[in-house]
Amino acid sequence: MKKTTERHQAILEFVRTRDASVEELCAALDVSEATIRRDLTVLAKQRRLVRTYGGATALVGMHEPEASLDERKATQREQKEAIALAAAAHVRDGDTVLLDGGTTCAALARRLSVREELHVVTNNLLAVMALANAPGVRLTLVGGELRSSSMSTLGPLAELILGRLTVDVAFLGADGVVAGFGLCEASAQQAYLKECIVARAAEVIVLADSAKLGRARQQHWTPLLRDWRLITSTLADEAMLAPFREREGVTIELAPELEWSAVA
Repeated sequence: MKKTTERHQAILEFVRTRDASVEELCAALDVSEATIRRDLTVLAKQRRLVRTYGGATALVGMHEPEASLDERKATQREQKEAIALAAAAHVRDGDTVLLDGGTTCAALARRLSVREELHVVTNNLLAVMALANAPGVRLTLVGGELRSSSMSTLGPLAELILGRLTVDVAFLGADGVVAGFGLCEASAQQAYLKECIVARAAEVIVLADSAKLGRARQQHWTPLLRDWRLITSTLADEAMLAPFREREGVTIELAPELEWSAVA
């Protein structure tokens, strides 16, 4: 049963980014056509995808409940810390840096707390807590409506503030990152705020653990119509990375795994 459940999840992940034929799914999952056809029939009956002639496509409007803040803090912790360490290497003393909401950006904030002559702009209250007493960091909080599920701010006031700022480098998180689509988010306000951030940054770096690559579980999108860097984990396999390698303007950086003693 576990193998069937895992296979169903893999099929759903596959069709969320594009239509898929039975042959493509067979090759990707290394199973027979009969198995894939049975799986598609089951998933269609569960209204988790739509059968097409010779394959399947995503169910329009399909989305999943957003994970809680506590769940996100505990998930992929080692990867997030490794990504944060790699991201910190892109920050120079004297930079103005924007940190997006999310636990990976909060991990980056902890790495930046020892830096000198740094100006950090953020809507991430977890990052604020990490940087509030950092002597070398000037901290600007982007105000707005509090989103308690992520401990970040958003809405018209946050958008207005961002429209009055420019930054050297912006670090963005997301619920999912899909090559050719952009950043996937649970709400339109989140997606649009990230679009505002992208417009005000000289450099854009997306921080995403391997579980977020190709994941399109929410309905709202921030397009990335410019050059950008993706920092992810060495645990991301080539099948996850290939769609990003095929895109012009995307630079991929793999953050080496850390020893647990460096994370704890």
